[in-house]
Amino acid sequence: MDQDVAAKEQPRYIKLNERDNVAIVVNDFGLPAGSRFACGLTLRAFVPQGHKTALVDIAHEQPIIRYGEVIGYALAPILAGEWVDEARIRMPEAPALDKLEISTAVPAPLPPLEGFTFEGFRNPDGSVGTKNILGISSSVQCVKGTMEYAVKRIRAELLPKYPNVDDVVPLTHAYGCGVAITAPDAVVPIRTLQNLALNPNFGGEILVISLGCEKLAPERLVPEGISNAIVRMQDEAFDGFGAIVDAIMTQAEARLKILNKRTRETCPAADLVIGLQCGGSDAFSGVTANPALGFAADLLVRAGATVMFSEVTEVRDAIQLLTRRAINEDVGRALVREMAWYDSYLARGGADRSANTTPGNKKGGLANIVEKSLGSIVKSGSSAITGVLSPGQKATQKGMLFAATPASDFICGTLQLASGMTLQVFTTGRGTPYGLAAAPVIKVATRTELARRWKDLIDFDAGGIATGEKTIEETGWDLFRLILDVASGRTKPWSDRWGIHNDLTLFNPAPVT
Repeated sequence: MDQDVAAKEQPRYIKLNERDNVAIVVNDFGLPAGSRFACGLTLRAFVPQGHKTALVDIAHEQPIIRYGEVIGYALAPILAGEWVDEARIRMPEAPALDKLEISTAVPAPLPPLEGFTFEGFRNPDGSVGTKNILGISSSVQCVKGTMEYAVKRIRAELLPKYPNVDDVVPLTHAYGCGVAITAPDAVVPIRTLQNLALNPNFGGEILVISLGCEKLAPERLVPEGISNAIVRMQDEAFDGFGAIVDAIMTQAEARLKILNKRTRETCPAADLVIGLQCGGSDAFSGVTANPALGFAADLLVRAGATVMFSEVTEVRDAIQLLTRRAINEDVGRALVREMAWYDSYLARGGADRSANTTPGNKKGGLANIVEKSLGSIVKSGSSAITGVLSPGQKATQKGMLFAATPASDFICGTLQLASGMTLQVFTTGRGTPYGLAAAPVIKVATRTELARRWKDLIDFDAGGIATGEKTIEETGWDLFRLILDVASGRTKPWSDRWGIHNDLTLFNPAPVT
């Protein structure tokens, strides 16, 4: 569609808060100069879809307001109807962590939501998986090739004999040796690997492939009380590569026999552990997909589920809105602790939170990390924040949790899996083929144009909110029901249908030796 065709459509913009002095253009492919909105505002220049136009004249150094919050200051006078792009905005300082209000606006408990169930795999420890997978972990990157070779054979020769098992997934990574294994921050990757193997989708069956000389002793990855769970390639009993692979297959088959006995059973929605993430965000993320996901998240919390949102740099500039929702002082202080740790981590690398925003984010209308953060946190819904998880820490409580992770899609996904996430909902405005082998991923489009163009990659379209065809509440309910269907195995997301899955990526802030 060219600008002439776009001009024939009724020009539309979205203003989110009464305080806002900018709004984003809704029309596909943007609007040309001269476009006149119903309120009488006329565009002075072409404004791309999702980008901001000034609703009133904004003087030099005056605040630019979206979501009712300051996203920056005008670097020069901006006239009503002009395009407010990133080059015209000075980014504000991040909120000072020592001046935040904590637990001053704790939301009242939401009314319980009863009667909603899904079909899941109940584990002996009481947890419930949404998939039935044999996960095979490595203790060091050296064995990655061997594991992948063995897994290829297991899938071809063994898996067909055990139809109740969905897949065999190698939990490979670039860690285990050549690293400062006793450095304080090494707790992050080690804890992550320990907890990955405990994800409910793996059914409690743990197998670790080790080289034998690595710094990360494989015993550290096996829970206490579990024996015969390690295959060491350097074991002198093995005569050649074939013998090593045969040992892996023997151990794998023993676990496949156990996993094959697992069948889906009706479980309350309270047994779900849902991860929320966004990637390839645009200006519609905080208008359509994330608010709808936030509404669905509230429904999940009301049903008693565990829900986690993440991405520290996409929370940092809106942290003042979250600490107020902390259910108590300890949770509020934990939020501040994770923000402070990450500020220090970025500073050591000579970067700050502004490095988060990508060229695609900016092309999609997000001027800076402040605007991106305000749209990102909307997916956390409106309930009280009941807990905070450090990177890779396992969730042990219900409600809305903040799981501290980098914003990298792949690291965030890996850390959420370690925290026990069994299904992830991933919102996107620009589009991404992202997927996880260990848990189903529902991808939600912020715009109908993207959902139509990527009809076999996007699972859910939230774009109708922008055009007024659906409300946030209607869309949120639809998404909630889809989550239950995917968790039950009734609906398979596109990434699983295609088998496109990203590698696990550990977060290792410790030194590499």
